[in-house]
Formats: sequence, structure tokens, C-alpha cells
Amino acid sequence: MATRDPLTLALVYGSSREGRLCDHLVNWAAEQIRGVPGFTPQVLDPRDFDVPADFPNAASASVQQLQNRLTKADAFLVVTPEYNHSFPAILKQVIDISSAAWKAKPVAFISYGGVSGGLRAVEQLRLVYAELHAVTVRNVVSIINAGDKFDARGHWQSVEQKARAEKRLAQQLVVLRWWAQSLNAARQRPEFAAVS
Repeated sequence: MATRDPLTLALVYGSSREGRLCDHLVNWAAEQIRGVPGFTPQVLDPRDFDVPADFPNAASASVQQLQNRLTKADAFLVVTPEYNHSFPAILKQVIDISSAAWKAKPVAFISYGGVSGGLRAVEQLRLVYAELHAVTVRNVVSIINAGDKFDARGHWQSVEQKARAEKRLAQQLVVLRWWAQSLNAARQRPEFAAVS
């Protein structure tokens, strides 16, 4: 069965903090993805959708828009920092208020933080996404001591570090595309309705 091409790749902000490094990494990743055939990046920032702190019985028009855009995505690339050995609350809220959108779709990660490079946040996110029947990609782009990697304008401080990150992202996107195509075909099968 033919798959859609290009695939919509939702680039999801994992942070809403003031002064977040997430902006630099999302901008860098979006630029890289635009050069990859077969993917159309779509940036989704929780700040743009008035994601509520509570869990409302009925979604606002803004949250419905976020849910619709996540539902239309074929794959996800979540850019997350690590806060206190875990992932940010705003990211959990985005996941929870749109839980059906992730079902049987692949999720990859760009993580950042201190000495762990955000990997502890990623490992916890894998548990969350498993509950939603999403498939997390093994390949992670992890940025150690991320605060030292970018200048004030969001440019990489080191050409070598940028090149290594670009290589890891390119490898990750190959795997993510394979999963997106495979799962897109699998979602067309009648048995998919049984996945709950």
C-alpha cells in the first residue's frame, strides 16, 4: 500500500520556559529537516496553543487546533530538556491532552541538558509513549552541556560539534522515516481498530 509522501514530521517543543534553549535546537533541527527529501517539518510550540495547566473537560479552540495538528502528523520529533532528572510538565500536558494523536506513530527525540544530555528525560518519555501505543526510535540526538554549545544568536559554538549533531540527526531521520512509512501502512489495516 502506498504511503503519503512527503510525510508530515511534527517538531514538538518540550519546554515553555523563558530563555529556553529549545528555540535554538528546534530552529536548527527544522533547518536540517527542510533539506531531507520525504519530510515536511511542522513546528508545534505549546506557547502558541495556550495549553492549560489543568485538564479541562472540554478542549478550547486553541487546544483543539493543537490536537488536530498532532493527529495529522505522520511522525514526531520531540525536543526536550531534562529538568530535575525528568521531562518538563508542559510536555506531559501536551501528550496527555492529545493522547490519541500519538497512537501507532513513531516518536524520536532531541534531548539536551547537563552531563546527561537529557537522556534521563528521554528514558522516562519512552514509558509514557509506550502506554499510548507509540513507537519510540532508539536513535537519540543528545546534547551534553547544551548551554555551552550555542552563542546568543543560537548558532553552534563549534563547527565540529555541529557536524556531529547533524550526522546523528541525519541517521535518526532515516530510521524515523522507515518507521513512519511502516506504521502509516499498518494503520490502514482493519486490525488497527483493535489497538486501544
